[in-house]
Amino acid sequence: MDNIINRIKKELKHHVDLKYKDGATNFFKEDIVCYGVRTPVVRKIANKYWPEIKKVDKKKIFSFCEELLKNNYCEEATIAFSWTRKLKNQFTEDDFPIFERWLKKYVDNWAKCDDFCTHSFNYLLYKNPDLYPKVKLWTKSKNRWMRRSVSVIHITTEKKFYVAKNLKHIFEIADILLMDKDDLVQKGYGWMLKVASDHSQKQVFDFVMKRKNIMPRTALRYAIEKMPANLKKQAMN
Repeated sequence: MDNIINRIKKELKHHVDLKYKDGATNFFKEDIVCYGVRTPVVRKIANKYWPEIKKVDKKKIFSFCEELLKNNYCEEATIAFSWTRKLKNQFTEDDFPIFERWLKKYVDNWAKCDDFCTHSFNYLLYKNPDLYPKVKLWTKSKNRWMRRSVSVIHITTEKKFYVAKNLKHIFEIADILLMDKDDLVQKGYGWMLKVASDHSQKQVFDFVMKRKNIMPRTALRYAIEKMPANLKKQAMN
C-alpha cells in the first residue's frame, strides 16, 4: 500500500487534459498547481482506490491524505478530502487539530477551502459544537483562507438546516468579518448569510438592513441573492 500515492500520481498524469488545465489555471486569481484532470475523473480515481485505503485505520488513512495534500496539486487535494469525508462517522473532537493544521498548511485556494469546509470540517463541527470557540478564532487570522473558512464551514449540501440553527454564531462571525478587505472573505460570509436566508429570511434581511451602508457591496449582493426582488431593492438602495 505504500506505493499507492505513486500509482495515483501515474493515473492522474494519464488523464491530463491540457485544454482543461489552461482553463482551470485562468479560473483562479491566485496561482494554482494542477495536473489538468477534470473533477469527475478525479473523483472516480478517489473511489477506485478507496477499497484499498479503507482496510487500514483512520490514523493511517489521514496520513495518506496528508501525503497527498503535501504535494499541493488540486487534484490530489480533491482525493484527500474525498477520502476524509468517507470517514465522517468516525470523526471525534480529537481530529480538530489535524483538520486545522491541514487548513493552515495546505489550503491555498477557494476550491480547496470550500471542498474541505463544506463537507468534512462542517461535519466535525456539527458533531462537536463545543469546538465553536476555536473556530471563531479564525476570524482574526492573517491567513485569508482561515478567515473564509470560518464562514464556509457553516455551509453544506448534506445538512441544509444546520446553518439556520446557528444564527447567533453566523451573525457574530459576519459582524467580525464585516469590513474585511479581502473579496473572497466577503464572498464567504455573504454566502453563509445567503444560505441562512433560505430558512431565516427575515432575520438575515434585518441583519443586512442594519449594516447595508457599511457592508461591502460584494458581501451584500451575495447575502440577498435569493431574496425576493422587493427586498433586494430595499437592501441595495
